[in-house]
Amino acid sequence: MERALLVYTTFPDAGTALRVGEELVRLRLAACVNVLPGMLSVYAWKGAVEQGAEVVAILKSREGLAEALSAALKARHPYETPIILHLPVMGADPDTAAWIMQETSTGIQGPPIG
Repeated sequence: MERALLVYTTFPDAGTALRVGEELVRLRLAACVNVLPGMLSVYAWKGAVEQGAEVVAILKSREGLAEALSAALKARHPYETPIILHLPVMGADPDTAAWIMQETSTGIQGPPIG
């Protein structure tokens, strides 16, 4: 059976994360997107150390949609180089896994729409 997949990314603000998240859920590439505001980041970027406020987004999907989800996320993301990390799920409650599979069962299987 196909396994669930979590995708970790960050956005500059909650409004952008919610807008992109809603598009990905409507496309059935993700069953849910959790947006966690209030994160402060310190990161290396183009030879400098930067600091900034961001929000975390955790997308719940399935392994078979990893490439399509990443492409759709990247196409909609405001960052030049968005962080997109696939976090494989080693186990899940059967009802949770079934819900994720059901809600992503007709996700696009190729290049992103739009």
